[in-house]
Amino acid sequence: MKPRVLIVDGHSMIFQWPDLTLQHAKRTTVARESLVRMLTGLQDNSDWHVTVVFDGNGIEPTEATVPHGVQVFYSTADQTADSVIERLAAKYSDRYEVTVATDDLMERTTVASFGACAMSARQLREEIEMAGRNLD
Repeated sequence: MKPRVLIVDGHSMIFQWPDLTLQHAKRTTVARESLVRMLTGLQDNSDWHVTVVFDGNGIEPTEATVPHGVQVFYSTADQTADSVIERLAAKYSDRYEVTVATDDLMERTTVASFGACAMSARQLREEIEMAGRNLD
């Protein structure tokens, strides 16, 4: 069985989950950190290796990762998070069971062409909640 990799479209999740949307309206950083915390709980309590990608505004793509933590990527100003997600899905779909969490229909179709699966924001939230219940 291939290792499972979950690639999350960060802003797609933030704007689909009302609690994170409210946080984002006040401070983008707080919403991003909340999402990463939720995804860390999922990774710690499941067999997923989680990567989250956010639209950035820097000159170079950046990765902020704590050892054994969720990988966090920021796109550059001249690219989108979608292009980073597509590149990751294409690169890893042959070696890993890749799933992309996004509500962007075009993105879901594109990653499927690389052999990745897709899940919605609602499905991801259910995965996170189920991983939390497994702790009890």
